[in-house]
Amino acid sequence: MFELKLDDAKYWRDCVEAIVSLVDEGVFNITKEGIALRAMDPSGISMLSFFIPSKAFSKYELEKNADIGLNVDNLSKIMSRTRDNESLVIKDIDSKLSLEFVGAKSRRRYRLNLIDVRKKDDKEPKVEFDANIEIDGEHFKNSLKDASLISSYIAFKAAKSHFMINAKGDSGDLEELNEIDNAGVKKLDVAKDAEAVFNLEFLENMVKSSSMGNVIKIAIKSDQPLRLSYNIGDANVTYYLAPYVEE
Repeated sequence: MFELKLDDAKYWRDCVEAIVSLVDEGVFNITKEGIALRAMDPSGISMLSFFIPSKAFSKYELEKNADIGLNVDNLSKIMSRTRDNESLVIKDIDSKLSLEFVGAKSRRRYRLNLIDVRKKDDKEPKVEFDANIEIDGEHFKNSLKDASLISSYIAFKAAKSHFMINAKGDSGDLEELNEIDNAGVKKLDVAKDAEAVFNLEFLENMVKSSSMGNVIKIAIKSDQPLRLSYNIGDANVTYYLAPYVEE
């Protein structure tokens, strides 16, 4: 049994949006430390690791650890109905997840069926990354949009002095050079030059929930999975994406 409360329901909506951008179902592990979810996307080329600490909740009562299997797409649809100035109370009731939205003069409750999700041993890739980049979220989103005009794939190349973004397609190519500055690239830590190509649509979905002013952290190693992460308030979402390899 558990009862959790968030004073701003939109906060949980934003967290769920970051999850549903990649996975459609998963097991939420609820412990005294917080709520964690780790899952692969249906195609198996990307992975999500999400954690929101218990301190993010105004009320966090938990009798014992719980694993809750949910259809994240259905959860996202419910959370999209969040209204201004509503709090959210989350409970488990009769093998269902209760989501109660509480406003100043109204309240409504959804009960979402739990599902059996086959638990997999989804481990985060163990990669010793050669390059770590911290970049302004809006700047990075715009770079992805620019690349999408040209191609479905995007190449990242990190060197000690710059971070390159390239895209090539039938209509032409794009080359973007980013040096360390206060507006775009905030940090560039490169032990060894690194370069890899990734699916652009996956990246766009990953950064969709990054809010204005967010800093996105990217770690790469040549021809190895990319790690991309950012915070949503106290919560953290980390994505991994396998590189694109031409057949």
